[in-house]
Amino acid sequence: MVAPDKLGLSEERLQRLMRVFQDEVQRKRLPGAVVVVGRHGKLALKASVGLRSPASGEAMHDDVRFRIYSMTKPIVSVAVMMLMEEGRLLLSDPIGKFLPEFAKQQVAVEIDGVQQLQAVKQAATVHDLLRHTAGMTYEFLGTSPVQRQYTQLRISSRDRTLAEFSQQMASVPLMFEPGTVFEYSRATDVLGRLVEVVSGQTLQVFLRERVFDPLGMPNTSFTVPPEFHEQIAEPFARDPDGGLQMKVIDVRADAALASGSGGLISTAADYARFLQFMLNRGELDGHRLLGSKIVDFMTTDHLGDMPVASAGSRSLLPAHHGFGLGFAVRKSAGGPPESGSVGTYFWGGLAGTSFFVDPALDLFGCLMLQAPNQRDYYRILFRNLVYASILD
Repeated sequence: MVAPDKLGLSEERLQRLMRVFQDEVQRKRLPGAVVVVGRHGKLALKASVGLRSPASGEAMHDDVRFRIYSMTKPIVSVAVMMLMEEGRLLLSDPIGKFLPEFAKQQVAVEIDGVQQLQAVKQAATVHDLLRHTAGMTYEFLGTSPVQRQYTQLRISSRDRTLAEFSQQMASVPLMFEPGTVFEYSRATDVLGRLVEVVSGQTLQVFLRERVFDPLGMPNTSFTVPPEFHEQIAEPFARDPDGGLQMKVIDVRADAALASGSGGLISTAADYARFLQFMLNRGELDGHRLLGSKIVDFMTTDHLGDMPVASAGSRSLLPAHHGFGLGFAVRKSAGGPPESGSVGTYFWGGLAGTSFFVDPALDLFGCLMLQAPNQRDYYRILFRNLVYASILD
């Protein structure tokens, strides 16, 4: 921690950021939050507001553990790129090279109002999985026949192993031809299984030994040990805005599935170290996990002019953004409703956690909270307030 003004940030305006979130707590729209802002390799802000658990009334604190859901994806994407750097896979490799169950995929097409299955024209690759162009989807994004199959098969179940999940996932037809459309999907769960097959380790062990231990992230895992159960952040029992409250996953007991798409639990301090590692272009405290140019490659747009399938109100990729290998990437200074530089990359989690990294300003922000239905509002609010604190 250093004085914000030494990092080109306004202490007064960062305090205002915390007052705004405190006001949200007092209005009972937000249980609590932990906020971290870093610049030039130092922390300008690390603070908490509100309650860890609305039910118990216990105060929020910096060491609370949060379900980070899809903020798992960037970490698993880094693991895949580490294997690529070791020469153990190519991004152009078809998925079926490592996971034979995906060798003969079919795509669902509608002809004269009837769904038919056709062999894919080109097999989905590791690259497609990383940038969500593998033709897969999420069951909550719509009600197409393929998405209904996801639901019927309980594809989100945490009761099956990654190996079993992969077999089940491969049995469902694709929604799109690989390499033709961006559709946010369960592809990163498949990447988790890919890591296991290529490395010969479980995803849990690989991430702990190769990512979390070197980066100093001891509180990031797929399960919270019993001695830390009283440090888990919880949402309100009922949505404060009157909507249907999402049921969050139980992280107190081991699940069979180590979900590469959304299974990790972490703290603000741990995830801030991951973001600093990314901002440092692949290195932290003498531990280099990725080459600097590989990080640059991951955090640039890989979609080009490719269409975005989840367009309109259900789009998870904002306008004026592309997608890299695990991250959304800002393509223009103007246009998006939140502040940011060209090249800023970010993502968030279903329960409300979010982050952004701005290489142009050597800046990152991490917001940890559990407010599923309000997540989009708080992500933009946080980003705007951080950028409002910049003085140089």
